[in-house]
Amino acid sequence: MTLSRILIANRGEIALRVVRTVRDLGATSILPYTPEDLMSPAAELADEAHALPEGSSYTDAQAILALARATGADAIHPGYGFLAEDPAFAQSVIDAGITWVGPSPAAMEALGDKMSARRTAQAAGVDPVPGITDSVTRTSTITAFAARHGYPVALKRTDGGGGRGITVLHSDEEAAATPALASAAAGSSTLILERFVTAARHVETQCARDAHGGFAVVSTRDCTLQRRNQKLLEEAPAPFLPEGLHERLVEASRRLLETVDYVGVATCEFLLTPEGDLWFLEVNPRLQVEHCVSEEVTGTDLVEIQLRLADGGRLGGIGQVRGHSVELRITCEDPARHLAPSTGVISRLRWPAGPGIRIESGVTEGDVVTPMFDPMLAKIVVTGATRDQALARARRALAETVVEGVTVCTGLHAHVLTQEAFTRCDEAGALAVTTRWIENEVLPELASAAGQDAQGDQSGEDAAIPDPSPRTRSSYVIELNGRRMQLTLPDGILAPAHYGHDFAARSRRTQPLRGRSGGGPARSARTGAAGAGASGGEAGGEPGVIAAPMQAIVTRICTEPGARVAQGDLLVVLESMKMENYVHAPHDGTIAEIPVGAGRTVTAGDVLVRMSAPETTQEA
Repeated sequence: MTLSRILIANRGEIALRVVRTVRDLGATSILPYTPEDLMSPAAELADEAHALPEGSSYTDAQAILALARATGADAIHPGYGFLAEDPAFAQSVIDAGITWVGPSPAAMEALGDKMSARRTAQAAGVDPVPGITDSVTRTSTITAFAARHGYPVALKRTDGGGGRGITVLHSDEEAAATPALASAAAGSSTLILERFVTAARHVETQCARDAHGGFAVVSTRDCTLQRRNQKLLEEAPAPFLPEGLHERLVEASRRLLETVDYVGVATCEFLLTPEGDLWFLEVNPRLQVEHCVSEEVTGTDLVEIQLRLADGGRLGGIGQVRGHSVELRITCEDPARHLAPSTGVISRLRWPAGPGIRIESGVTEGDVVTPMFDPMLAKIVVTGATRDQALARARRALAETVVEGVTVCTGLHAHVLTQEAFTRCDEAGALAVTTRWIENEVLPELASAAGQDAQGDQSGEDAAIPDPSPRTRSSYVIELNGRRMQLTLPDGILAPAHYGHDFAARSRRTQPLRGRSGGGPARSARTGAAGAGASGGEAGGEPGVIAAPMQAIVTRICTEPGARVAQGDLLVVLESMKMENYVHAPHDGTIAEIPVGAGRTVTAGDVLVRMSAPETTQEA
């Protein structure tokens, strides 16, 4: 490989993942960081870590590119999220004479949103979910489509992803009343329409293609266990596939990548219905969160393949699939409260170990979890000779895992791993669960079981600070001229009069999870979690005042002052930890004031809407 200085335009566990492969290859890793990430494991392990300009972030393309030039980087690896799927950024990297570790901007454009991806699939002879590829702007278009295909149907923003920007409609009445059309027009968004598939598995292929036409499916994966289109557990290879389906997946994936002359690593995603229909969903033109399970069952380093292909190399041979691997996403979400977000300080952290266990994490004890971005703390990747062995090891791994200070979803995983609907095939030899199983069956069951068993509020107070180290020398992380460095000094030379007071506050770094924090104090796991469903509520019992149930970003306002609304009408859409949360009218009334706007960050308790108090009747 000719690439020698690789800038990783990301943070957290994926930045750490790429840093490790770069080191394996004998190259130099360069990591930009924001103040929150000065003490991060990724910054600690990177060969060079450089501060981004004050006020910038990992989505600041100009700052990232300027740093690449200043540090002499000859390649940029985007990881996933942030700028990974931005064709304009990819083009600017190429124009600067720096190698872009990813597909061409043209391929990214062809696959970049739901409309262009559907058109690409149709050109490749791969069937997408039945729908309308052109922009949908009229209610009559929706009702005419539903008359042919039936309800439910889904309106999807073409720039949405991960379940965001999707409105599911179940009747002509809902189609006529939906604010999605007006909201899209006001926000200059584009909507497409698809049949909403209520029962299906989510299967995908981990693919790679080189500039010489070499193509391979590294492995299949199953990502059926998800909630609101956010994956929770993934496994490779996809189990219990119907006869001949593997070949269909490989051929469809080959056509998709060849159609856009794709070079790099990609994931092709599909829906598999109980009837055997295979429908294209999308191509992700980057590394996926769940790439680890494909690596484990093939002995492949997908980051190394990305770098090799970006450098013009050939794909070469891919190892045969052996064994089975399962990935558990450990997120800051409470399964007893329908996976409501949890925030706070990670006061204790212990990951599992032993045969078949791989941990991908970018956090440490003392990190502060904020609610503004992706809730994932880590991935526990468990591999065994068979699926049964992998699942058994996963149960053991969960029992060893300790995360305190924030509520995580390990209880959900532990429950799922005991359910025969998931661990065994059905009478027809198929996997019985669908993409709606977690939402429709598992979460309600866990919430019901929680009942009165919920523990009391946990104190968010700091633990006692231990005595200073008895070592004669200690190392400190400092920032010198915008570059992160390590300084070793004799103990006591910098000791303040009150060690615990002066140093404790600096030992805890904000952990915004793939993005920058909006600020504000951290809260404990119990008191900081948002309410299930984020339906909003009247603040402090004050009639007509609807407050934010969590810290979040306002993404849509679905009403206006003076409008009359009915109980249950959608008023405001919030986004927290990459999930959309809906605030509905608690009663009939008239909107008096909306003191927030789209794009504003709100904290729990901030007023979103003021409306007239519910009318009451008095008996004579």
